[in-house]
Amino acid sequence: MRTGILIDELGVGFDAMTAQAREAAKLGYRTLWLAQRGGWDALTALPALGAAAPGVELGTCVVPTYPRHPITMAAQALTVQAATGVPVHLGVGLSHRSIVEHEFGYSYDRPIRHLREYLQALNPLLRGEKADVHGESLTAAGGLTTPGAERPAVLVGSVSPGSTRLSGELADGVITTWAGPRALGEFVVPTITEAAAGRPAPRVVTGQLVCVTSEVDERRAWVEENYGAAATVPAYRAILDRDGYTKVSDSVIAGDEETVRRQVKSLEDAGATELLVMPFGSAEDQARTRELLAS
Repeated sequence: MRTGILIDELGVGFDAMTAQAREAAKLGYRTLWLAQRGGWDALTALPALGAAAPGVELGTCVVPTYPRHPITMAAQALTVQAATGVPVHLGVGLSHRSIVEHEFGYSYDRPIRHLREYLQALNPLLRGEKADVHGESLTAAGGLTTPGAERPAVLVGSVSPGSTRLSGELADGVITTWAGPRALGEFVVPTITEAAAGRPAPRVVTGQLVCVTSEVDERRAWVEENYGAAATVPAYRAILDRDGYTKVSDSVIAGDEETVRRQVKSLEDAGATELLVMPFGSAEDQARTRELLAS
């Protein structure tokens, strides 16, 4: 199972982000991921990470589709790939109704239809072809001139049945959040594999909050305080239920080195192809976590 790591961009400057990138590359992480969480723009920031960690692959997890037209998204992703010269993993996703409608002012009506039309436009653009989509949720008619740029992989941030099936049909794979081994093995992997029949085997990137620590209860309490509200989002509630998790904090991987290794192995056994490590906890905890899980 490949291992990549999330670069923490929340409330930090570029010096701190690039320092994280350099350390991750030194430890041996194969992919550096940036989230799109209301601060720095993930795609725009990736070349700075690439300069700090030459040769390491780069990814987004994930960029919302609604506020960024597929032609614009493709142009940005191809520019990042050409500028850095490394494989780029373009994670895109629907975001949530509250964000799309209340912050951006777009309709969240029939989101799976929107995602299908978006991927139908994005895929040819990334291959250097023209998009010709005249759908119910978007129009994309045109192409890009990006000589020398190689196609970024397309991954969909998903935990719902509809978007997971679409990830197998029209993307290279899926990025999950809050999904444990049961949800992966009994739902995500079989669903996306069936949908991808006749295509290359889909990638299953499992994003996990991980903490190597002796203070497990305290760390879980912190997660609940900061992320507990995610359990009220219907799609996240459903994926938590698939693992029998009552709270968001039940889903985190926390404990000593052996405990963390064992829980990570259970994700691989369930069919995950890549681990996206999201370290949390004290500075010492996070250092132990990064060192333990580096490739």
